[in-house]
Amino acid sequence: MAAQTVIRMGHPTLRKTADHISEGEFHTQEFKSLLVDLYDTMKKEGGIGIAAPQINISKSVALIELPEFSERYGQLPVTGLITIINPQIEFLTDDKQGFWEGCLSVPGLRGFVERPNKIRVQFQDENYQLRSLEVEGFLATVFQHELDHLFGKLFIDRLKDPSMLSYLAEFDQFIAPPKAENESNNDDLLD
Repeated sequence: MAAQTVIRMGHPTLRKTADHISEGEFHTQEFKSLLVDLYDTMKKEGGIGIAAPQINISKSVALIELPEFSERYGQLPVTGLITIINPQIEFLTDDKQGFWEGCLSVPGLRGFVERPNKIRVQFQDENYQLRSLEVEGFLATVFQHELDHLFGKLFIDRLKDPSMLSYLAEFDQFIAPPKAENESNNDDLLD
């Protein structure tokens, strides 16, 4: 039970649809260890979400936790830890919003991705109980980004305009709005 290595774009596990988790599998020590490993990895890497395929486990589980403030993201809507197992997503609007996204599995790159700004997600939670959440705004983007990993997608697959993909250093230098000296230029980024 410890932080794991995050696999990077090009690894075949990131392009597979993750396997469904049965109730029997949910109750195993192996699955409980996976949840701990995911959490430890997310915290070690400074992410606000992570999916099992990112640590080379092709299982349909992701974690999201938005703290009130993050050095990387700035002010956030607090969520507490959300464990998402076997999700199904429904888009509730055609209205889109865009954020500069990044990903632990695509290090050093940022891309501007537009996604529906209101969704409903049905999933099993950490107790394997069926839940349904409607989320919007930045949190809807975070959910879509993490759940994409369970369906073999990366944020770069969602770019409408390839010219809106940048290395982080160039993003900071040429794209990000100027910030005060003590602020990060990454407050709209996802990992």
